[in-house]
Amino acid sequence: MSKKVKYSVVVAVYNRPEEMNELLESIVQQRFKNLEIIIVDDGSEKSSREVFQNFSDKLKISYFYIENQGPALARNFGVTKSDGDWIIFFDSDCTIPKNYFFEVEKFLEKNNVSFYGGPDMMDESFTYLQKSINFSMTSLFTTGGIRGSKISIDKFLPRSFNMGIKKDAFEKVNGFSDIRQYGEDLDLSYKLIFSGNKSALIPGAKVFHKRRTNLFNFLNQMFKSGKGRHYLNIKYKNTFKLFHIFPTLFILGFILSQILFVFYGNKLGEIIQIFYGVYFSAIFLSSSIMNKNPIIGILSVITTFTQFLGYGTGYIYGLVEHEKK
Repeated sequence: MSKKVKYSVVVAVYNRPEEMNELLESIVQQRFKNLEIIIVDDGSEKSSREVFQNFSDKLKISYFYIENQGPALARNFGVTKSDGDWIIFFDSDCTIPKNYFFEVEKFLEKNNVSFYGGPDMMDESFTYLQKSINFSMTSLFTTGGIRGSKISIDKFLPRSFNMGIKKDAFEKVNGFSDIRQYGEDLDLSYKLIFSGNKSALIPGAKVFHKRRTNLFNFLNQMFKSGKGRHYLNIKYKNTFKLFHIFPTLFILGFILSQILFVFYGNKLGEIIQIFYGVYFSAIFLSSSIMNKNPIIGILSVITTFTQFLGYGTGYIYGLVEHEKK
């Protein structure tokens, strides 16, 4: 009888075989071997089957092609095919450092938790735009560090780009909900917490999240995030936090300042604009210093505004849509 694996890595992929190849290559480099990989190809036109075949002699790996159902149900399907005690979810656009599983092992040996997440990090190979989006998504100035930093303004809620869960805990809450929009991973985190499970951040369990995207797609992603955030606040009572509406207030304040200053020459509008100038200067300086590149600093200002615009308007849309029902 073969030894039962400890970790089952489940990856749902859609039309991204190149990303899958990079992720699997990073897993091959792991010194920790007590794991299996389950690829769920979610109705892709660009199949990852060939990528799977290229790694079939290097990893304990399985491949399944299913009718397109969205990432939530694709991941659930993958879990039904798993043998591990722990399920680990990665997004296909992630790669992992060589010590990932050892960091997880070391933490879980000393801490009794049911699910965990890890930091969303940047790699030097990223493009300037990818580095600026990474800054906007992870900086204390923008998201408050809630995507995996050691300093966070909220209880840590793992995301599915880097998320590990005990299989029995996953099954008890019936896995991911069938949500074909952003929010299925936060929904799962809330289901687990409301069922009495304990979460944790493992600082050493880092992933490099490449995000092959452009500004328009990033705007659309953030719009869905804002809309999904309102949905989650309704579904899970008492989970609303003031910082959830910060992007909305930020965008409304920006529009108000433009109207007051440009059309009316109002002093208040000028003061508000000074505030925005100081804030975006801080974004520019912080990102420029962190990335050692002022061009990335400028791009970070653009991606941060895009982030707030998408999330803020998405949250408003969710509010209006809810009132209509």
